[in-house]
Amino acid sequence: MSILTDEIARLTKQVDDAKLPPDLEKRVMGNLTESGRLEGDISARVHIEQLLRYIEWAVSLPWNHETEDILDVSKAQAILDKHHYGLQSVKDRILEYLAVFTLNQKRWKEEAATGENKEWKLSHAILAKRAPILCLVGLVGTGKTTIAKSIAEALGRRFVRIAFGGISSALDLRGQSRVRPDAEIGLVLKGMRFAGTKNPVMLLDELDRVAEGTRGDIMGVLVELLDPEQNVAFTDHYLDYPFDLSNVMFITTANNTTNISTAVLDRMEIIQMPSYSDEEKTKIAKDYVLPQLMRESGLTVENLSVDDAIWPKLVRPLGYDSGIRSLERTMNALCRKVARMIVEKKGSSFRVTEQNIKEFIEAY
Repeated sequence: MSILTDEIARLTKQVDDAKLPPDLEKRVMGNLTESGRLEGDISARVHIEQLLRYIEWAVSLPWNHETEDILDVSKAQAILDKHHYGLQSVKDRILEYLAVFTLNQKRWKEEAATGENKEWKLSHAILAKRAPILCLVGLVGTGKTTIAKSIAEALGRRFVRIAFGGISSALDLRGQSRVRPDAEIGLVLKGMRFAGTKNPVMLLDELDRVAEGTRGDIMGVLVELLDPEQNVAFTDHYLDYPFDLSNVMFITTANNTTNISTAVLDRMEIIQMPSYSDEEKTKIAKDYVLPQLMRESGLTVENLSVDDAIWPKLVRPLGYDSGIRSLERTMNALCRKVARMIVEKKGSSFRVTEQNIKEFIEAY
């Protein structure tokens, strides 16, 4: 058997396992038949490769697989508190949305099982499975992306991130038509393949940072993505077949909403991410950042300790910062310095004080 024959046999089995929609399955099987027919034609090699690549994408998308949601608000509260200090107003808003999502899920399942209230089911079956679309707006380093990851963890869903910074074409999201030899599927369906489920948490990160010249086209795609009446049949130009995104929980982030179109904003719920005070940063540094960086650097509590008196200096070595990224860089530099000193056998236990802080952190 030839390599192409083996490949066709493998893809045929994947088509059977994938349980594709009937129309798409018919198209895919037609492409497989055509690939086998052209096997002996040397001039058709590029065309065969394009056909097989299309089939590979079609069978690898999660048409039927989804994870079971963890509908437990108290567990979600514990996960948010574990990963994030403060931000109580933000956490409350998220937990409220999760509570509504939980009630809608239970109601939809109960009525679907009993067959009651068919009129409600027909008009709201899709919406009942959805969560509200949250837009986290705040300055850099305030925890927008990590909050989204925590929501995914709380729900027991896979997490996918699409970075909008610098996207220069709507085709990056929607894919390119296969008439082009270098055509690719769009970032949205790439994310779905990476997640492997129909219901991931998909983070659309930094919506306000798309390229200026194509902002209008990209916002048009976003309207379709975020509108529950439209994303039930989102069509990627490469796949050229509707894909149901209604089970995806979309979360978006932005530094500000100035560059986001009104139509997109109308489909989202804005949550303002507050800046951290110095006291909050000190608590975050002690209980979250430093312990994590010490573990990543191979240090233990016996290797490094920091006097309480110098924390106010550590949280703003170069002036005020709304987020904690500067703080993370400072703590990371401290851990690296101590790790090197231990390896060079200059000691095994170090304490940072006001007297020796310059030995550990160059900013002082």
